[in-house]
Amino acid sequence: MDRYARMFARLAKAREGAFGAFVMLGDPDLETSAAILEILARSGADMVEVGIPFSDPVADGPVIQASAQRALAAGVRPANCFRLIAEFRGRHPSIPVGILTYANLVVARGSTGFYGAAAEAGADSVLVADVPLIEAPPFVDAARAAGVAPVLIAAANTPAARLARIAALGAGYVYCVARAGVTGADERVSLDHASLLAALRAHHSPPAIFGFGIARPDHVRAALDAGAAGAISGSAIVDLVARRDLERLARFIAAMKAATRLRAAAA
Repeated sequence: MDRYARMFARLAKAREGAFGAFVMLGDPDLETSAAILEILARSGADMVEVGIPFSDPVADGPVIQASAQRALAAGVRPANCFRLIAEFRGRHPSIPVGILTYANLVVARGSTGFYGAAAEAGADSVLVADVPLIEAPPFVDAARAAGVAPVLIAAANTPAARLARIAALGAGYVYCVARAGVTGADERVSLDHASLLAALRAHHSPPAIFGFGIARPDHVRAALDAGAAGAISGSAIVDLVARRDLERLARFIAAMKAATRLRAAAA
């Protein structure tokens, strides 16, 4: 959990926001996936979020669903993903790594086994995308017992009482969805989240990171201007992976990170 705290402290001192990059592990294959993780780190991503391929990723749109299907077709399984994380952690000891997954994968291995494997691999957090807040405590307890931050999701229409609960249960950061629906790359984002962010701050929650629809540098700037601590991009990155355009991927990551530095330049 300390990697997130150190990252946010470093970025606050530099007057920068955090840029997080999401990829599906094992897409298109394990060797290329390892190389893609290196591109994310070397091109400037402050934090990395990784998916474990799953057959029914209900929170994801068609781009990330297709990515999961490609990885599954290549024979990638959770054990392969934990090995990829461990190898990445060995090369990059300070970059926070979060897992985005689904309840079936946690339950299939057993909560203790899943979170234990995540911790052993060097993951800092786990977000279980399809677990509602009312069912979250057992997952949160298992995560904390393993030394893994349980990341929870908040939205602009989340009731105030639930936001207080999210702030109390969550750790690492709070994943704030920038729009309704599933993941995807938007042309424009409209971030009317002032009351959400104010409520989270009032309850001393972990830092808020915007995701869903973050696909351009101006989206990152909009997230920071709205008061978020950073932004995560997923579908736009996964689309570049699908196109095998790794040079453009490196440029994209660098441009998205550069957008977080505008506050430092204006200081």
